[in-house]
Amino acid sequence: MTAVTFSPLSNSLAARPLAAVTGAEIQAPLISGGHVRYANLDYGASAPALSVVSAYLNEILPYYASVHRGAGYASQISTSVYENARNIVRDFVGGRPDDSVIFTRNTTDSLNLLAGCLPVVDGRHAGEVLYLDIEHHANLLPWQGVPHRSVVAEQTIAGTVEVLRRELAQGDVSLLAVTGASNVTGEILPIDDLAALAHEHGARIVVDAAQLAPHRRINIAASDVDYLAFSGHKLYAPFGAGVLVGRPDWLDAGTPHLAGGGAVREARIDGVSWTTGPARHEGGSPNVLGAATLARATQVLAAIDATLVSGHEAAIREHLVEGLTAIDGVTVHHIFEDSTDTIGVVNFSVEGYDAGLVAAYLSAEHGVGLRDGRFCAHPLLKRLGLPSGSLRASFGLGSRLEDAERLLAGIDALRRTGLGWDYVVDSGRWVPANDTRIYPHWAPNTPGTAGAAPCSVD
Repeated sequence: MTAVTFSPLSNSLAARPLAAVTGAEIQAPLISGGHVRYANLDYGASAPALSVVSAYLNEILPYYASVHRGAGYASQISTSVYENARNIVRDFVGGRPDDSVIFTRNTTDSLNLLAGCLPVVDGRHAGEVLYLDIEHHANLLPWQGVPHRSVVAEQTIAGTVEVLRRELAQGDVSLLAVTGASNVTGEILPIDDLAALAHEHGARIVVDAAQLAPHRRINIAASDVDYLAFSGHKLYAPFGAGVLVGRPDWLDAGTPHLAGGGAVREARIDGVSWTTGPARHEGGSPNVLGAATLARATQVLAAIDATLVSGHEAAIREHLVEGLTAIDGVTVHHIFEDSTDTIGVVNFSVEGYDAGLVAAYLSAEHGVGLRDGRFCAHPLLKRLGLPSGSLRASFGLGSRLEDAERLLAGIDALRRTGLGWDYVVDSGRWVPANDTRIYPHWAPNTPGTAGAAPCSVD
């Protein structure tokens, strides 16, 4: 097999990170010895925290205290930070003045919350939830507990929109639930068109923006989107807070997401009167630092020229797709034949190799981290003919072309000369056999620990 020659790293913008991220220079141990800068191509799972966000966390951490019910100095500061985070997030997504901003655990939590707020008339749900088979489980499973209707996406975006049009025209749909960008392939759906289509037929729309929000600017008022959900851990913020932004009427009438203190007007020994507004669904002590860092991350993103973000990602993606398609036995996967806009995600498979084995090899022998598996999108992977999974490289503000180049070199070497080490399956994951790499002393899952999967990509 002839070695593949890759084009030079000519794009100066993508040759360097667009923003500084925490951990950008950590050193990954190689199974053959030595270290190399870790090439993080797993932004789609959890993105590293922006350095500015990490600095902000250190600034506010000494003032961390209980919120809403504390008269102390630190409590007052924490409360103001937490409540102001709502305004910041609302501005970031172009929310309407009266839109509720509810902080949750993650995108999955946000969509489950909305599922509990679907309108009910005379004891019955006032319509079905319509969704596609390409959705992440976060935007698939919550709707299966309520009246619902699923649709198989067509091979084109135009065809998929038409299928949704026909389904909506049949009536009895209260909510259209769609992803903003596929977490598997990164392909972007036409949210403006889908919002107009839903409203034309008397339905509302919720957008799972977990993947879209970190990569593209969203304006829900301009797009006429009713509800939007996304997560801080994919948007360069730590602590995993999520958020649901949208029209307050359903949310104020829905069942409180978490029964507890703060969500009530008055509690009695045998009953309760619930409050309205975001507090209705934020029972208990909230994730103050998660909300604060999420809001700070949105401010940093908003300050970066959106064309720079899309251009930076496009340059890396084009380089990676070009290189992968040039390697014999490698297939790049997509959903739609007519998609023209994609975030920083590339999905691919390597002929003759289990995806988990390739991921373990890239980590151990090349210091590259990327995702393998079915990406919490089992119906889509089955439909793509990948029932056992595939590989996903994802990138963002802290990425550079060098990361893509390292991945390409690793895949090229795998196809030309095969694995350079023996690998075994341990607790369901491929890992290097006889792994003697040195890990940080505080890391619990080190070689020799029962059930550990050293340096594997979860």
